[in-house]
Amino acid sequence: MALRSFADGAFFAEVYGEGSPRVLALHGWGRRGSDFKECLHDVPSLAPDLPGFGASPPPEHVLGAGGYAEIVADVLADFEEPPVLVGHSFGGRVAACLATKMPDAIGPIILTGAPLVRAGAAPKPTLSYRVMRSLNKVGIVSDKRMEAERQKRGSADYRAASGVMRGIMVKVINESYEQQLREVQSQVLLLWGRSDREVPVSVARMAADVIRQAGGSADLRVLDGVGHFLPTEAPDALRKAIDSLLE
Repeated sequence: MALRSFADGAFFAEVYGEGSPRVLALHGWGRRGSDFKECLHDVPSLAPDLPGFGASPPPEHVLGAGGYAEIVADVLADFEEPPVLVGHSFGGRVAACLATKMPDAIGPIILTGAPLVRAGAAPKPTLSYRVMRSLNKVGIVSDKRMEAERQKRGSADYRAASGVMRGIMVKVINESYEQQLREVQSQVLLLWGRSDREVPVSVARMAADVIRQAGGSADLRVLDGVGHFLPTEAPDALRKAIDSLLE
């Protein structure tokens, strides 16, 4: 296992196995390519640290999942044939965008814990928070007080993020990927933990329905006793799924 630089240092990737890579694995928010070590250690594969995570520097500007896909696309030149594409959580968003941007360069896709469709409208901030935000913009409420308010209200990932990465997180949370799912040409396997509380199985079912209604191929498999972090909670099951698509 070794880290290798891509896209003129825009990101680094874990290199697993020997020979030409056959799998491209994209990790979730706040994670890194080493999440796939137990699953892919002897499979020729690449698992990037997406920009802003692990060894990879953050992007210069706020990007959505599509922007991340454009950066990651640089790695596809290393594959002699379309790879099995694995996307966990945030990496699943990037994978969906990558598959539609470069359909001829992507093989079968495994998505797990990926929030690709919305179950309902995104919740709006409370009136008091919106007022405080407006007052902050005109200098009446200090940045320090505004940040304290954000820390009280935001998720753990939001509180941990800062600068451009916080902007990226906000942008991505407000994105939805139904159009990408309709356009995907590859075979898709949605591999989900039944105990995933962050992105429940109902989201996977909706994503599968979107793909099928557009004429695509989607299979949903649910693993009992597994939560959101399937690559590290159930690496053997993920490996089995990958092997089945490499055959």
